[in-house]
Amino acid sequence: MRSIKHIHGDKEPHWVGDGFYVKTLFNHLDDDPDFNYRHTDPFLLLDYGQPTNFAPNPNYKTQPHGVGQHPHKGFETVTIAYAGEISHADSAGGYGVIQEGDVQWMTAGRGIMHEEFHSPAFGQRGGPFSMVQLWVNLPSAHKLTEPKYQTLKRDDLPIVNLTDNENGNEIGKAAIIAGEWQDTTGAASTFTPINMWDIALHSAGSTTLQVPNSHNVMILVQEGTLLINDTPVSAGSLIQFATPTDTDLDSDINAANEPSATPVSDSIKLTYPKLSDDEHAPSTVKLLLLSGEPIGEPVAGYGPFVMNTQAELKQTFRDYQMGNFGK
Repeated sequence: MRSIKHIHGDKEPHWVGDGFYVKTLFNHLDDDPDFNYRHTDPFLLLDYGQPTNFAPNPNYKTQPHGVGQHPHKGFETVTIAYAGEISHADSAGGYGVIQEGDVQWMTAGRGIMHEEFHSPAFGQRGGPFSMVQLWVNLPSAHKLTEPKYQTLKRDDLPIVNLTDNENGNEIGKAAIIAGEWQDTTGAASTFTPINMWDIALHSAGSTTLQVPNSHNVMILVQEGTLLINDTPVSAGSLIQFATPTDTDLDSDINAANEPSATPVSDSIKLTYPKLSDDEHAPSTVKLLLLSGEPIGEPVAGYGPFVMNTQAELKQTFRDYQMGNFGK
């Protein structure tokens, strides 16, 4: 079983633009010796948009809430809508509106300009709003890839039933955004091996997930409370699991070279606690599992740009200032 190293969540929320009230649960620029990019590679940043109520915006057509046009280069942004609606438009022609359960996956690659706002429909009516945005690093071989945009609708995401370890009854479901679970492959195309599973538990019981032994692994509790590896956790918490050691990686390589080798994995146990008779029926617990094979390359980043060297980073800023960005 992959052990829990730390539970994060004591970050102060802040506004991104005027539409996204988020906690930055990790950032590749952090220098905490116990929780930095080495522990999250290939994931660069995670903004958790905790549930926030927005009043109807009378100027939703001309002044929508959100973030206006801004640049990115050298990585991918992944946005998951949990409540409300988000519209996206970019300089490569990508456009989309995502609703609850949908995903926007934008590859900035060699450079892109984009904007993110509340959709006109949501701006007009208002209501609860919650989202998550991830930054996923690109390896050096693909830093300058052509920008692209993927809209992944909830109805198009493969769904895996999660069953109780004891009786086999279904206690939840996992939408496979990226990666693989059992024989199911996720909807998103990725540049490096990662898993991104949107999990919902609706009934009491325990189920076990399997993640590659060589991956960095984290779980965001988006809603509700549960036990992970028998440890209580609640909404807004980011669970950091122990980092794969060099020995683990060597073992995986050696195992993969064996003729009858099967992928080496670690287990993670999720438990939806059984309530006493005087407690109300449980609500759904929502989780986001992230696991990824570390890229293991140097990172030079500042603001919206993530490259491999300081020289590349400086050139990116020069290109942006001279109007050659993305060319």
